[in-house]
Amino acid sequence: MKKKILIVDDELNVTTFLKTFLEQTGKFEVKTENLGERGLEVARTFQPDLMLLDIMMNDMGGDRIADTAKNDPMLRKIPIVFMTGIVTKEEVDKNQGRIGGYAYIAKPILAMSQLLECIENHIG
Repeated sequence: MKKKILIVDDELNVTTFLKTFLEQTGKFEVKTENLGERGLEVARTFQPDLMLLDIMMNDMGGDRIADTAKNDPMLRKIPIVFMTGIVTKEEVDKNQGRIGGYAYIAKPILAMSQLLECIENHIG
């Protein structure tokens, strides 16, 4: 059975690229959203196994989405991985890939193997 992943990022090219890549592995069913507020609605109906959230978005950042999700009985158990362009790969490595208790990956995501490993670590 395919694992479900929700990608929320305000950059359409990012969500399109990641969705295409992840679906081509044959392991994942992927939904995307480019508005943070709508990302929460999609998460409630889609019930993903993991959420990939951009931290800095125009309407509602990933940090607020994560806070809301952790207080929502329907969403609180869904693992979250932040995607952010405000840190470097070196900072990710230095902090063992965690920020504020959440896993994160540096953008741009150039090493797809790193993304897959991060996903596998959180949903098996």
